[in-house]
Amino acid sequence: MQRINSNLSLKQLYEIDEHLWLEETIKLLKSNHLEELDIENLIEELESLGRRDKAKVASLLEQVIRHLLLLQYWPEEQKLNSGHWKAEVRGFRNQLKRHLTTNLYQYLENELPSIYADALGYVIDKTEGKLNNYNLPQSCTYTLEQLLDIDYLP
Repeated sequence: MQRINSNLSLKQLYEIDEHLWLEETIKLLKSNHLEELDIENLIEELESLGRRDKAKVASLLEQVIRHLLLLQYWPEEQKLNSGHWKAEVRGFRNQLKRHLTTNLYQYLENELPSIYADALGYVIDKTEGKLNNYNLPQSCTYTLEQLLDIDYLP
């Protein structure tokens, strides 16, 4: 196992200074010193990175859905808030566009029912149940393509 500072191993460095561990790991990868890698923590970090990416795009998509539901089903507030809600939808879509990969797109397709349910719960709470009178759909009526389309509004 590679020694970093005096008698400190790469595995020990991970516990002390994650940023320095990452820099050292990148150096080892670039120099093709694969036998010196801290594989266990490298796998943990890669898995964590994947979870963070999925959580980020799911959160952004949930925000798009929340605002589309508010635009579509809360007419009493549209006059005051529709401009803000439309701008929010655009902003979240722009962020999604920058982060979306083929793998993350497929993840969103699979998770859309769950993401929609979370967004719906938020909207019901935010409106204190007032939108229940408008028959909010219990399952997503938007396609993923519509949700990502910069110009789509219900």
